[in-house]
Amino acid sequence: MEQKTNPMRHLDKLGIPYEVHYYGDVALSGMEVAQSAGEDPREVFKTLVTESKEHRYYVFLVPVTGDLDLKKAAASVGEKSLSMIRSKELLPLTGYVHGGCSPLCTKRPMRVTIDATAQTLERIYFSAGKVGYQIEMAVADLPKAMEFQFADVRKPVGL
Repeated sequence: MEQKTNPMRHLDKLGIPYEVHYYGDVALSGMEVAQSAGEDPREVFKTLVTESKEHRYYVFLVPVTGDLDLKKAAASVGEKSLSMIRSKELLPLTGYVHGGCSPLCTKRPMRVTIDATAQTLERIYFSAGKVGYQIEMAVADLPKAMEFQFADVRKPVGL
């Protein structure tokens, strides 16, 4: 990759090891990304941004093998309800476009919740902040990279 993204520079600055994976310049679904890269879909997480009625924003990482359960997500952050933000709001809020949103280095600080299934994994894949690029890193290194909580926020879908 010619130029590093902010999430990559952040991990470099902290001395956290990671690998970058390129899957192409076309926005794919999370499951398509996992399949095209030959990755275990249970280790590939999508980054989703939500909003409360009071305009508080939250980032959730959910494995591509499931969807975000908005009721569980709201409960995990002490909100009555949450809704997904509209695509047009993503760039101004996070600095990222749809398909390239990373939980690291968002333009506006947001509380991050990672689905509890990640606790059973050795590694995790998530967006590197640009469509077509993923970061692979050890789950054990996540606390060094960002503040977050683990919570059961996943709604399973058929594989």
